[in-house]
Parts: sequence; structure tokens; C-alpha cells
Amino acid sequence: MAQLEVDLVAADRKVWSGSARLVSAPAADGDVGILVGHAPLLAVLRPGHVKIHRTGAADVDVAVSGGFISVDDNAITIVVDSAKLDVSILPAAH
Repeated sequence: MAQLEVDLVAADRKVWSGSARLVSAPAADGDVGILVGHAPLLAVLRPGHVKIHRTGAADVDVAVSGGFISVDDNAITIVVDSAKLDVSILPAAH
């Protein structure tokens, strides 16, 4: 089954990178949901939460301060001013 390839970066670091089945983001004109096969898109993001829904793994929730999202050929690039990753999705330290 095809997946979305997602890269989420802040001004100072790479926040998250991986595969997903659905990404939702707070676009300036309203929330946008992106599935495999979505038409190309470039949108401004307002402050809110980007949610990355993965298959067989915990969802990723990232609070963002604004930025933009680009979608092309099942590749999503999200660039934000600042981001706070929900640490509950990270693997526990051994």
C-alpha cells in the first residue's frame, strides 16, 4: 500500500521524518487533510497542530507556530518557524 513520505522541519532542526497514511494540518484557509494521491498543494500554515497518522504506530502530534506545507507526488514537506513534538510518541530509553 502506498504511503506518504513526510518531512517536518523547523528553522533550527529536523523535527520528524517518516511514512504516514494521513497528514492533517492547520492551513490558513482551514484545516487540510492529505491522503495518498492528493493533488499538488502549497499552503500557508497558521499556528496549531500538525497530525501525522501512521500505520501500525502511534500518531505524531506536533504543535507548530506557522509556516507552510508542500505536497507533490505523495511527498509532504512541512516547514515551520518553531515546533514542539509530543514526546509520548518517542521510544522509551533503555
